[in-house]
Amino acid sequence: MAVVVLIKRTVPDDKVKDMMPIFRQIRRLCLDRPGYISGTTLRRVDKPGEFLVMSTWQLLNDWESWRDSQERKEVQDKIDPLIGGKTEYEMYDHNLI
Repeated sequence: MAVVVLIKRTVPDDKVKDMMPIFRQIRRLCLDRPGYISGTTLRRVDKPGEFLVMSTWQLLNDWESWRDSQERKEVQDKIDPLIGGKTEYEMYDHNLI
């Protein structure tokens, strides 16, 4: 069963410009990962510092493998200091009905 992962980040206004290349980098890295289906990054209209990444994976294990990979951790280690906090993750079953 496919899973959708929601990744929420709040980026301070003065860090958004620095964050955009990192968002592109992490997206490029996951494209070739086993089980990756699709993803999109959204920027909240009424709160421009809030971003939501929605990625779809064939299996929860595929996402967990990517989440725990060294290459992802290296990029994530650049993100949390920029946003001044922790990235939030939520995983959902896809196509329950």
